[in-house]
Amino acid sequence: MSRVKALMEQAQAAAKTARDIAEKAAGESRDMTDSEQHDYTEALAKGRDLLEKHKTAKADQEVIDAAMALADEIGPDAKGDLGAQDGQLPVRERVKSLGLQVVDSTQFKGMMDGFKAEGGGYRIPDRAKVGSDPIRVKGLFTGTSSTSAGAFVVNERTDIVEPLGRKELKIRDLVSVRSTTSDVVEYVAQTSHTNAAAVVAEASSSAAPTAPGSAGALVLDANGGYKPEGSWAYEVRSTEVKTIAEWVPATRRALADVAQLEGLINDELALDVKETEENEILNGSGSGQHFTGINSASGVQTQAFATNLFDSVRKGITKLRTVGRVNPSAVVVNPADAETIDLSKDANNQYYYGGPFQISNRTLWGLPVVESETQAAGTALVGDFSKAVVWDREQTTITMTDSHADFFIRNMIAILAEERLAFAVTRPTAFVKVALA
Repeated sequence: MSRVKALMEQAQAAAKTARDIAEKAAGESRDMTDSEQHDYTEALAKGRDLLEKHKTAKADQEVIDAAMALADEIGPDAKGDLGAQDGQLPVRERVKSLGLQVVDSTQFKGMMDGFKAEGGGYRIPDRAKVGSDPIRVKGLFTGTSSTSAGAFVVNERTDIVEPLGRKELKIRDLVSVRSTTSDVVEYVAQTSHTNAAAVVAEASSSAAPTAPGSAGALVLDANGGYKPEGSWAYEVRSTEVKTIAEWVPATRRALADVAQLEGLINDELALDVKETEENEILNGSGSGQHFTGINSASGVQTQAFATNLFDSVRKGITKLRTVGRVNPSAVVVNPADAETIDLSKDANNQYYYGGPFQISNRTLWGLPVVESETQAAGTALVGDFSKAVVWDREQTTITMTDSHADFFIRNMIAILAEERLAFAVTRPTAFVKVALA
């Protein structure tokens, strides 16, 4: 049995010992005893040590195998005295260097016969012309072949990891962000408001009004002094905390061997969760566990296309101020629509925004223009984004465990990213969806 195979079997046996101890305690629904804990830890340590020795032995064997393959390519007539291994011919009997092949060739010896010196050896005079017939060699060492010198070339692994790239997330920075310790968030919304305020004459008599009006209100007579009553209505609304999560599997070995891998996985998982969060804030359908996003909220105003993009947005702003009773804070557009804004020109073919060398902070009717790939092209979302609220119940966390399916016995790790939060559009009329075409 080869040493590589023996080490692997010993490592598997140590792992089985540790697993049997853990499964026995789990099957009896109890914690491991001190003695079991000691044996479990010792078996794990032994298994890890044997695995490291197995990796080293396997790497050594791979080098030997590569050398054997190289020897086969060069030929069987090389001489040497290195002992045989695993039934193979001695390595030096199978490997002959390029230099030895040259100096042992008849062509080389014939060339040097003309330069023999007295007393032995060779002496080549200055300016002597030296040449020989072509010398055939049986093997060539190259750095590009895995069976030649390339087998001994170790690739340099840099610390560069180039991701595919991600879209920029901006919507969370626009909306209101609060925190909560509950799974349900309630807020009070005003549903109606009747402004009955009016000028009132000074009372001239202590007499009561003579009769009620048709709507039940008192009729003011010449005695004066009665103030009009307003009418307001409120209701309690609620929104539930939802969970956004994603997980990926990884091996213990990968996490141990690649120092930056764990950090990369954590970052990518967290950004996946944040991308989904932004999409839910803007476009959540409200069904199932989805948020009711701003674009899907009932009561959000709409503005049809009017003449051009700029006029359409301006009409939408008017609706926000006269119907929504807010001062809008931003215009959110898709990058394709932002490009249309940037490239717009007047009748003299001059850029409205000064062209490629003058654009700084882009605004539209005094409002900042925010680009978001999450916003659908062809529609701008204009509004007072403080009227959309995120309540953080649990910000993005990363957890790792082997307690998933058979991950423990397969040396696998599940890496999970999740966040819990609630979202609501507290005043839908504070937003308007504007058609841009």
